[in-house]
Amino acid sequence: MLMPKRVKHRKVQRGRMKGNAGRGTTITFGSYGLKALEPAWITSRQIEAARVAMNRYMKRDGKIWIRIFPDKPVTKKAAETRMGSGKGSPEFWVAVVKPGRIMFEADGVPQDIATEAFRLAAKKLPIKTKFIVRPDLEG
Repeated sequence: MLMPKRVKHRKVQRGRMKGNAGRGTTITFGSYGLKALEPAWITSRQIEAARVAMNRYMKRDGKIWIRIFPDKPVTKKAAETRMGSGKGSPEFWVAVVKPGRIMFEADGVPQDIATEAFRLAAKKLPIKTKFIVRPDLEG
């Protein structure tokens, strides 16, 4: 499971997911990518499930890059706790993903295999995504 080794603040505020991604919107490392079309919190479990699905389908050929990292702690209060008495303890980690963000990249496999691998990975994620190809490879 992905999570930071150490953080500046143990608990953070929820924040907002307004607008499109400002960075991480182009394919940088591989030839194929999976782009987010909706804003969401992607948990470390979901990232791992997508990674496993891709690796299994690609039979560990080629290379996969994970372009998102869960660095935001999400807190929960214990069950049946009265209101007040402070913020809950950190339960899991999420990556804040905005529309346009490239979440995964792959290279070293044919396009049809990459398309199917990303389709399987997208099923593990709670948002709509789009398979994209690096512009210089198209045509």
